[in-house]
Amino acid sequence: MRYFIGNWKMFGVPKSINILKKINSFYSKDIKRSNYRIIITPPYTLIGNYSNYFKKKKILIGSQNCYHKDLFSSNTGAISPFMLKKSGATYTLIGHSDNRGEGDTDTLLKDKVKFSLRNNLKIVFCIGESKKQKKNKQTQTVLKKQLFKVLEKKFNSNNIIVAYEPIWSIGTGELPTTEELNKTIKFIKKILKGIFRKKIPPVLYGGSVDGNSVKLYRDIKEIDGFLIGGASKSSKKFIDIIRNYYR
Repeated sequence: MRYFIGNWKMFGVPKSINILKKINSFYSKDIKRSNYRIIITPPYTLIGNYSNYFKKKKILIGSQNCYHKDLFSSNTGAISPFMLKKSGATYTLIGHSDNRGEGDTDTLLKDKVKFSLRNNLKIVFCIGESKKQKKNKQTQTVLKKQLFKVLEKKFNSNNIIVAYEPIWSIGTGELPTTEELNKTIKFIKKILKGIFRKKIPPVLYGGSVDGNSVKLYRDIKEIDGFLIGGASKSSKKFIDIIRNYYR
């Protein structure tokens, strides 16, 4: 299985569903390949509407984040995993560098994972190193810590995806070489095997993913898919990524 996950960030209004309708039309007609999955994470405001529309269609809807408490609470503006699931979300991103930068600690992230899994949400757990950490050759140390501090053997690995998003690459156009990326993805899978033993989660790559960069990485067998930012806001660009990956 290959995953193509679109993170819309702060983008989208109700009529933006037309972007997804075009992607779904392509997906439904792409009968030559059935071994990939499309997941889109729009803002909270659109989850209910979009998930209801695509309930019996190909595209799955997820959330970009969730709160670190279960069910309901008195935290103004917070949205719990329970609420997301009831709104129709299937997946949720957790640990994106944007949220880590806003104060998400390993302890908070572990609670988010725990409560999301408890509410039958699937997890896309994001990890990645900064440019300074990469320059200081700390990539593996940082990634190992991010994985071990949050993920546990008792978590159901069938409901977890890991997305490697080097912070220095997100939105910059700066890309890891194929050699670097292949080495890093293999390292991540080695760590995941140490945590989960038998079945390890899929590992995706995210960071300036577009129709051109995906060509560079399509031959890296260790990559199980891509987490896509800006290009996911355009049906043409998103579809081009899928087409170019399979050419």
